[in-house]
Amino acid sequence: MPDGGVDENKRATLRRFAALGTAAPLVGLGDREASASRSDAPDALVGYIAATPGAHFSKIRDDLQLGTGETQHHLRQLLEEGTVESHRDGDYRRFFIADRFSASEQVALGYLRRDTPRGMVVALLRNPEATGAELADALGVSRPTISAAAANLADAGLLDRTDGYELTEPERLLTLIVRYADSFDAAAGALADDAASLVRYDP
Repeated sequence: MPDGGVDENKRATLRRFAALGTAAPLVGLGDREASASRSDAPDALVGYIAATPGAHFSKIRDDLQLGTGETQHHLRQLLEEGTVESHRDGDYRRFFIADRFSASEQVALGYLRRDTPRGMVVALLRNPEATGAELADALGVSRPTISAAAANLADAGLLDRTDGYELTEPERLLTLIVRYADSFDAAAGALADDAASLVRYDP
């Protein structure tokens, strides 16, 4: 593909997320509006983070087709302005719109951004009785992989392993999946479509 095609694709991606960024009422937005000469990148970053809370640096950079230095520069400015905030999650630093999520929601979103933990959560929301072996088969991973992910979810307070695997806050996890379904995989999207049938009603 010619270089011009790549640039146009990048420009379209930035503008799409920039539209989300400028449409959202955000902390620090006034400071950014004062710099009329700035590129689409800051607003694109805000729009992307608003739509994909908990994304880590590399995913943000790659999905927006930005350079490493450019991404670092604009994220640093957004952090300093108080428009976004970050949360350390193991080897990753995850980014969120400032003051939008509680600490526990940030942790939950961090795990929902990981393939195996998210797959386990989705499977357990559909079938709370699922065993480790069934989860491994459903996700196409090994039992040790499920055990390791379960230990991490338990340490985060999202899973109880006392008697099998039980989500400790299924309603909160389901709400986050439904709200940000478009930023997850197809299985999470399908769960969001079926969410009404999964919510318990106890009059």
